[in-house]
Amino acid sequence: MLGVGGLRVALDGTEILHSVDLEVAGGEWVTVIGPNGAGKSTLLRAIGGVLPFTGSIQIGGVEISALPRRKRAQLVATVAQQPVVPPGMRVIDYVLLGRTPYIPPLGRESAQDLAIAERRLRELDLVRFADRELETLSGGERQRVFLARALAQDAPLLLLDEPTSALDIGHQQEVLELVDTLRAEHGLTVLATMHDLSIAGEYADRLALLADGRVAAIGPPAQVLTEDLLREHYRARVRVIAGDYGPIIVPVRG
Repeated sequence: MLGVGGLRVALDGTEILHSVDLEVAGGEWVTVIGPNGAGKSTLLRAIGGVLPFTGSIQIGGVEISALPRRKRAQLVATVAQQPVVPPGMRVIDYVLLGRTPYIPPLGRESAQDLAIAERRLRELDLVRFADRELETLSGGERQRVFLARALAQDAPLLLLDEPTSALDIGHQQEVLELVDTLRAEHGLTVLATMHDLSIAGEYADRLALLADGRVAAIGPPAQVLTEDLLREHYRARVRVIAGDYGPIIVPVRG
């Protein structure tokens, strides 16, 4: 589904990503982890078409630079860390923005578009907020609306940049379980970034550890979430405990 080769991204003259290689198979969930400043969000923004880059980014074997914007939006949906919130926009109207790639120029949303948006609202426990203005919601509620818009896009590749950072533990589980269910039912491919290492290892098929703009390790969670790698790249003292669904990371006091 996704192939990244020799990817380099520079911001304000400083190279942030240095020849990054990454492949994500169709239906796979890969989560990018790494310390602050490693380049995780930059990687997702480049793949999402927001940042200029050199190297290769292919979706389904096609270079994204060769795809028209509308076609790219039908293939890739993104939940950014801080999406732009249009003032005065209702929740239902914001979620319907996810259907924009399928609406003809000068056209309007169809009954099917509205049904898809309403289904995403139900799945994310947002129906009661449908007519509320987005800016009046709490941070966690807005985070779920952002995900609802992305899921309404029905793109086969979903990019999630810290999708649960503003959510309580209950809604974290709801959001991640929904994404995982959609992945199983519809072959959704997921590339995410996360700071919570235990949760990252619980849901991802593979983890990619990014450090100083390079892929330092990639593989199943148990191979990447090791005490040695976390000490080296996070400068953290931790204990890694084998759990039922993946490694559990426990900080150890000095």
